[in-house]
Amino acid sequence: MNKNNLRNFFKLLLFLPGIFVSYGLFAQQKATVKGVVSNKSNSPMQGVNVSIFGLPGGVATTADGSFEIVVEADVKFEIVFSSIGFNTVLLPLQLSPGEIKVINQSMEISATKLPAVEVKDQKFNRGAFTRIDPKTVGQIPNASGSFEAVLKTLPGVVSNNELSSQYSVRGGNYDENLVYVNDIEIYRPFLVRSGQQEGLSFINSDLVSGINFSAGGFEANYGDKLSSVLDIKYKKPKVFAGSAYASLLGGGFHLEGTNKKKNLGYLLGVRYKSNSYLFKSLETKGEYKPVFADVQGLVDWEIDAKTELTFLGNISYNKYQIIPVHRETEFGTINQALRLTIYFDGQEVDEYQTYTGALSLTRFVTDSIRLKLIASTYKSFESESFDIQGQYYIDELEKDIGSDNFGEVAFNRGIGTFLQHARNDLEATVYSIEHKGYSDKPNSQLQWGVRYQHEVIDDLLSERQYIDSAEYSLPHPPDNIGGGSNPNQEILLQEVIKTKANISSNRISGYLMNNWYLGGTSKYTISAGIRGNYWDLNDEAVFSPRVSLTYKPDWKRNLSFRLASGLYYQPPFYRELRDLDGVVNTNVEAQRSIHFIGGMDYVFLSWGREFKVVTEAYYKKLDNLVPYKIDNLRIRYFAENTSSGYAAGIDMRINGEFVQGVESWASLSVLKTEEDIENDFYYTYYNSDGEKIVPGYTYNNVVTDSIRTEPGYIARPTDQRVTFSLFFQDYLPKFPSYKMNMTLVYGTGLPFGPPGRDRYKDTYRFPSYRRVDIGFSKILIDEDGTKQYRMKLANKIKSMSIGVEIFNLLQVNNTVSYLWVTDVTARRYAVPNYLSARTLNVKINARF
Repeated sequence: MNKNNLRNFFKLLLFLPGIFVSYGLFAQQKATVKGVVSNKSNSPMQGVNVSIFGLPGGVATTADGSFEIVVEADVKFEIVFSSIGFNTVLLPLQLSPGEIKVINQSMEISATKLPAVEVKDQKFNRGAFTRIDPKTVGQIPNASGSFEAVLKTLPGVVSNNELSSQYSVRGGNYDENLVYVNDIEIYRPFLVRSGQQEGLSFINSDLVSGINFSAGGFEANYGDKLSSVLDIKYKKPKVFAGSAYASLLGGGFHLEGTNKKKNLGYLLGVRYKSNSYLFKSLETKGEYKPVFADVQGLVDWEIDAKTELTFLGNISYNKYQIIPVHRETEFGTINQALRLTIYFDGQEVDEYQTYTGALSLTRFVTDSIRLKLIASTYKSFESESFDIQGQYYIDELEKDIGSDNFGEVAFNRGIGTFLQHARNDLEATVYSIEHKGYSDKPNSQLQWGVRYQHEVIDDLLSERQYIDSAEYSLPHPPDNIGGGSNPNQEILLQEVIKTKANISSNRISGYLMNNWYLGGTSKYTISAGIRGNYWDLNDEAVFSPRVSLTYKPDWKRNLSFRLASGLYYQPPFYRELRDLDGVVNTNVEAQRSIHFIGGMDYVFLSWGREFKVVTEAYYKKLDNLVPYKIDNLRIRYFAENTSSGYAAGIDMRINGEFVQGVESWASLSVLKTEEDIENDFYYTYYNSDGEKIVPGYTYNNVVTDSIRTEPGYIARPTDQRVTFSLFFQDYLPKFPSYKMNMTLVYGTGLPFGPPGRDRYKDTYRFPSYRRVDIGFSKILIDEDGTKQYRMKLANKIKSMSIGVEIFNLLQVNNTVSYLWVTDVTARRYAVPNYLSARTLNVKINARF
């Protein structure tokens, strides 16, 4: 891009918002409902959902129990109050234009606690987003303990690794997901290879007040990624409170409160995690020493009635150390049962230290115009260091069921040694400053934003791998068979990567969008906007128009439809620039995806309770893609825009009270995603008799012929055709303090193939992923109870529970990746690396 084009780009970003700030639509007549919600003891209740029955939108009560919601005047409606553990209240109303109705509602305890119904707290119905109750996160049993476990039960979201917080969405990969906390973009470490190394997710669930997730078709105010958005809001404390938890996998606590003037609030969260207990169930036995810890803090200062200053900080330290000793894995088929035995020497030590800090200033210029300025920084120090040698044995097992040695070693197929070495260090720094603006009108909202970002990456990569199987890789004299030779008596390493990179670059991005909420006999929500991005490293500018429509017909108030489409770009970050050999290509361009999405929401009554069915069909046209291969969590890019493809599918979800008083849901997704890689071909060799033969050999002095084959469209690494997930809650009817929570996940196998650059060889499939986690809990102190205890300390605790979790209840050996080994005949075997086995966890929670 030349200087004139860049200058015009800036003018577009800065000039358009000034034109539209004064823009507005003619307002319909409105009225207001406000008040305070309290419990039976007349104590204010925070987090009660207040909404209008049958319409999108809603609010949640603040810490002092107050709420305020704007409604249409001269229209009959029902206002709904709902909260966990309380009976839902519906009140019929009809207000005059400009009327302010005050309702102080008292909530009565129900027979059991139920998670809050799904309510959207934005002014406009955001059809592309799913709202998740933060209280649900703590209900889900999961081995990683990560916040993202709740996402993995949603349609379109795939994760076949319970040890990791990473996920893919609708055929994308882990790098294609946006994550925001209080409008601040969150980054993940670069060098993580496996879930064992990953540590803690950034998001601390104890600090969360709002969760919105979009699997596609999101608006222009969200950044430049191809697949999804997770938008998190942290709490704004109004009173002193806290929580603590401890389990066999770690523990943590959080505190929140304000000063006496109630204009300065704070959040503090501390977490510690050690998965050594869980790692004992892995097949590789040894001494595991994982240490994962972080501290997060938020300070919110209301300088005056129109100005707010917020600071968010995070310090995270993750260290993973293993001294492997022994591994034994059985694999193969009934006709050929095999066992791999490895004896290890050496160790692995990985460290990831990350620091995040952000300062946000919000100013209400008028009652309808809000301006925001955000400055943030992210710093990451990452290192990988391992020297591991393994002596392995490939044995075939006795398969005769009538033999006394059934299942024992029948004979040996190969003996070998491998050596893995790495000294990798990476330092990443990201600085950004951003302006956001909002102009609210009665029936619309205009949003705009401009962002500048500076990135510095220092990367030192040194890896090598050597595999020797019964002299297969040992130096030997020239070999005339087949023309092979090794005249220099060298030991050839299978993989050597040594590179050093230093990259400094700048990005400029901006957006302009408007939301319209149109009434009448039908309800329309329209969102339209455009987004731009320029990166000086590859001198590329891209523009991304996006539009969505939600329609709620008057003839069926419990039915709504939505359409969304947009052009989405993902400019490369450092991962996409580094190829399989560690070479950095700064000419990689932005990947592109065009989204076409159609969906429907249907709310119905069954067994006297409300259920909601959500269905979305989508097609994504993909081009200018960067091909990649996945090994566990490590994504290895080809660093070239040489691929085009598509992703198509349908997502379905039903949620409601399958058991009265508690919410559960089930999700089903069907997906197909393929790509065609340029210059991806291979040769098939034939002799004069037309028989397929090994390339490069001469048979009976007859030169072989070859035929070039281009594979065309092949399955992408994330092509998981069918996934089903279930989150189910239950309780004992006569003893509702005894609860059960269960998650079930099933997914068909993903593609994989041997190591190397040839993606067309990835024709194999992992076994299906099957996992059931279940948790049982007993409420010791009920948050809404009135019982007084002899111990004064117990009376200060709002709630307390103790529980038992069983991970991988069905003891399924799920495969996360493969180790490739070779026998004396040069035959290669893909030995599965299994995930965690059945494990028991004990956990205690308390809130005060």
